[in-house]
Amino acid sequence: MSKRTTALLGHAALIIIGIFFLAPAAFMVSTSLKADDQVFEPFIRWIPRPAMWSNYKSALEYFPFWLYLRNTLIICIGTVIGTVVSAALPAYGFARLRWKGRNVFFFIMIATIMLPGQVTMLPVFLMFRTLGWTGTFLPLIVPAFFGNAFSIFLLRQFFLGIPQELSDAARIDGCSEFAIFLRIILPLAKPALATVALFAFMGAWTDFQGPLIYLHDEHQYTLAIGLSGFLGRHGGEWNLLMAASTVVTIPLIIAFLLAQKTFIEGIALTGTKG
Repeated sequence: MSKRTTALLGHAALIIIGIFFLAPAAFMVSTSLKADDQVFEPFIRWIPRPAMWSNYKSALEYFPFWLYLRNTLIICIGTVIGTVVSAALPAYGFARLRWKGRNVFFFIMIATIMLPGQVTMLPVFLMFRTLGWTGTFLPLIVPAFFGNAFSIFLLRQFFLGIPQELSDAARIDGCSEFAIFLRIILPLAKPALATVALFAFMGAWTDFQGPLIYLHDEHQYTLAIGLSGFLGRHGGEWNLLMAASTVVTIPLIIAFLLAQKTFIEGIALTGTKG
């Protein structure tokens, strides 16, 4: 079999797999544009006729979308800033500095990834309740400033790939470790930082459990909670629910498309060193 035939078969397989992955999203968008009597037709009509664009207007009027969007963005921005800041410094220490017990502490940190969130859910909730933070955004934002093991691991792997000679040359010129971190390492680590930021944004945007536990006032709800409430109030109007879901999904798609090149570069370059 020639290389060209192998490449064609490989691309054909990837296209078929891609279609299967895109089918649920296409079904969501298609359903969002259907009238009520078209939603439960025996055969799927992928292109609705006529397209009911008014479903989007009706869906956004049924729940305070803009209020929930503002709340979600507040949490997302705070989480992204906290995750990037708190992950970069420990990752630099684990990757570029030599100190006794470094590998031991690194493996202990990595081991925390295997700890299910359900194990710490109750003690963390009791701690935040004692602090009087329940009913505010603080329990959803502040933990991001105390490090995330997965984000630290990604950045550490990227930092290991940066030539050590750059840091050595900066030390000879009189740079401190913090100056090396700010002026040399961080500018070179933009792809990895973008990857960590995107993961943090996606996690905060789609988080349902955290807001459900800590937010009590309906005016503080996020889009994930809003969609759940929409389902409870208008569960029979699936076209409107799909329209609301499509609108909530669009920012994630836009964020990925804007950072696609940097994101893929960051994923490709992390993990190249051990």
